[in-house]
Amino acid sequence: MATAQAATYVERAAGHEGTSTLQQDISNPAKDAQKYADPSGAKMKALVWMGKNKVEVVPLFKRSCIQRENGKDRLGSDVTIVECPKPRIVEDRDVIVKVTGTTVCGSDLHLLHGAIQQMEKGDILGHEFCGVVESIGPKAMGKSFKVGDRVVASFQIACGECVYCKDKLSSQCERTSDNTIQTTMYGGRVAGIFGYSHFTGGFAGGQAEYVRVPYGDVNLLKLPDNVPDEKGLYLSDVLCTAWHAVLDTGVHKGHVVAIWGAGPVGQMTADFAFHCGASRVIVIDKNWRLDFLKSKYPNIETIDYTKLGKGESVTTRLHTMVHKGPDVCIECAAGEYAKGWAHYFEMLLGMETDTSEIINEMITSCKGFGSCGVTGVYVGYTNHFNIGALMERGIRLIGNGQAPVHKYWHKLLKKVEDGEIDPLKMVTHRVLLEELDEVYHKFDKREDGMQKVFVQTQYSFAPAPGTPAVTQFKL
Repeated sequence: MATAQAATYVERAAGHEGTSTLQQDISNPAKDAQKYADPSGAKMKALVWMGKNKVEVVPLFKRSCIQRENGKDRLGSDVTIVECPKPRIVEDRDVIVKVTGTTVCGSDLHLLHGAIQQMEKGDILGHEFCGVVESIGPKAMGKSFKVGDRVVASFQIACGECVYCKDKLSSQCERTSDNTIQTTMYGGRVAGIFGYSHFTGGFAGGQAEYVRVPYGDVNLLKLPDNVPDEKGLYLSDVLCTAWHAVLDTGVHKGHVVAIWGAGPVGQMTADFAFHCGASRVIVIDKNWRLDFLKSKYPNIETIDYTKLGKGESVTTRLHTMVHKGPDVCIECAAGEYAKGWAHYFEMLLGMETDTSEIINEMITSCKGFGSCGVTGVYVGYTNHFNIGALMERGIRLIGNGQAPVHKYWHKLLKKVEDGEIDPLKMVTHRVLLEELDEVYHKFDKREDGMQKVFVQTQYSFAPAPGTPAVTQFKL
């Protein structure tokens, strides 16, 4: 956590690279209300990050994101009450969206835990949302939607014009994030991401009643009347991420596929693996989530790694179940969850940012010359990586990257319309935005059978038929 926060100060000292075409670090309109707040003075509720393992839903800030001291910003202080305003159009291609649905992603938990660097108190979270077009900047008008249309947002912010965007590789857009540390660490930058730290541009997120969408003419997809928010919302991330994991790692007809992680992305990855012709799908995790997946897909096979026999490992169990191992292995869990003490303490002491345990399990489990895809979030460096097994057995290790949403969302929307894909299979709860701080912690602890939530705001439409009723936790 200390290392992650130190990166904020380093970035400020070094300065941004100056190559982005968008203003950076507008993670909350309250940062500079004169520049970023709606001139009407309208307020909104939003979920904000207030430090490690602490988030709050506030209609009014009880704390500001930044304290000014001697003309300079100082991070992480409790100060005077500051209002949380509705955002305004800042740049000509902005679109303001009134949020009618949002959700919590497993990736959001990395922010909650302080595992992602360059978070600041008061940052509005959330990268998956849908809503109604409220207002349109002058250079975004006359495109594929108008005021009042229902839309879903891409979790990444793409310009639509750079070399990556022209190839629909929107997650690698080179014009929307401008972070020097990211370039140094990764050799390049990924696109800006809503509500996902200043490491990815510092854009305010969608766990709020309104969102400013930069390059809104590119990053919003109009939803048809026959696709309710409870289905269309998930085109924002999870459906595209799971679809990309399956295609990018190379699942083909007849393959045996092993998936690490039974959360929403792991579930939809299993769904799409069958869709692409996999003969068997084996999911590795622990707790009730495995039973939940079995209830939705009876032909899924599971391994609870906490119930393995003495001397048994995930790799030996998989080799027992599949001669020579699975054809394809896909990681849908993330690198911050250490299973053994060595990695736990190395991460705690800042000796690594991510554990290599699941990656190593995939490499040793996969059949020779098989493929392993990494879809779960890994942010930095790892120790004890089994590079020997990777090389000697000819394993293809594929970093799936942030899924290029723009490449897939039209096709997946059509599949949702036609009933080929049913996102509701993963949706277990409908919750209130006002209770989202409580939901974060329940989701983190895997409580109440919470797989994937639909978060309603005061602007949400009536629940679609067959969707969960509202669950309230703060009665």
